[in-house]
Formats: sequence, structure tokens, C-alpha cells
Amino acid sequence: MDATVDLRSLPNRRHIPSHPFIDMLRRSVAFDFFAVSGLDFDGYRFGSGLSIDTNVPPAYLDAYYGDGLLAVDPFVKASMSAVDVVIEERVYQKEPPPERILYLARTFGVLNRTLFPVRRGDILFGAVTFSRSNAFTDCELHFLGDVAEVTHKVLTRPIMEKFSAQTLRLSEGELLCVKLASFGKTSEEIAEASGYAPDTVNTYIRAATRKLGAKNRGHAIAEALRRGLIS
Repeated sequence: MDATVDLRSLPNRRHIPSHPFIDMLRRSVAFDFFAVSGLDFDGYRFGSGLSIDTNVPPAYLDAYYGDGLLAVDPFVKASMSAVDVVIEERVYQKEPPPERILYLARTFGVLNRTLFPVRRGDILFGAVTFSRSNAFTDCELHFLGDVAEVTHKVLTRPIMEKFSAQTLRLSEGELLCVKLASFGKTSEEIAEASGYAPDTVNTYIRAATRKLGAKNRGHAIAEALRRGLIS
């Protein structure tokens, strides 16, 4: 990803055979495959198929997307309105999947998909999916649900840190002022630290607040931290 100059040139599907966080998570709850899907950017949210970090075999994904199964998969359809865990078996009891999906699942061992939605308010922008040959227990489901959002954040952090400012069109001055504001500094203190005039500081913070879709300065700081724009 280091050589990727913008979000559009980022590979849609990124094969992650090993990751330290996933390795630690697997020691708590065993699973065969995982997929971290979606980014909190317009056009890249869950269901678009444009951002997936996963250890699922690339051949499975090539066949799945190549055959247009995303559009007809009952599991994905159920997930698009989910506010809680979505379990493949339960979905299929209500709406059986196309045989092609079942064939790919059996062939590659991608079984018992279990998805946890990741939301920002009313917006479903991401999801974390785990699968293994036998279904997860209730205790395991609770644990995976508790760590789903953290898992999504850890896996997507490099992308968010590199492209959030670019995608949201935040300027260097706007980012600096929001970062200084996150330390509890007033506009006058930010002006002294940055060299900007106080009116310029306020203009930058208002612009950043608008671009981040925030309601006020505090909300803008929280959004900038969540998106990895500042730390």
C-alpha cells in the first residue's frame, strides 16, 4: 500500500495471510477465515465490494465476485440492514442461497459465515465476518461482537490514516488546528502555537467540522480521532 498514491488505485481486495492482531484474536476464539469489509468513505462502504482485507482464498473471491454473487447472496442482503450479528445458517433458513454459493463454500471451506456490522450512527460503513467449519457458540459470538469494531479499526487504520485527509479534502492547516484543539487549546492558544491568526484558526476549524460531517468542534475532534486523521 505504501506505493498507492490515492484511494482509487488501492486494490479492492487485499489478501492478508497473517496479521498480529488477528493471530492474537484467533487464540481467544478459533476461526478459519476472516474478512474486514468497508471504509467510512462514500462509495467504499460495506456492500460495495471495494474494500476487503481478508485471508479468504483469492480464488474463492475471484469466483464469487466474477459470478456476480454479491448481488444475489441472501447473507449480504440480510447484512445490509443489520444492527446485530448476522449468522449464515439462520439467513439460509429463511432464504436459500443459489447453489453456486453453496458450491464455493464447500469447495473452499468458507463455512458458517458470521457477520458483525460496524456503524457510525445510522450509517453501516463496515463489517467484520468470521467463518469456520462448525458454528460459533453463544459465548464466542458475544466475544467476537465485542471486538468487531476494534478489529475493523486495526485492520483499516493504515488506509484511513493515509487517505482520510485526502478523501475528505482536509488541508494541512485544518488538520493542524483540529489536532491542536484536541489538546484542549483555545483558538487563541492554537493561533499562538501555529502562527495563524485567530480568525484563520476559527475558519480552519469550521471548515474541518463541515468536511467531517460534525456538529461542533468537539464532535469534529472525535471524528478526526476515529478516522485516524490525528492521534
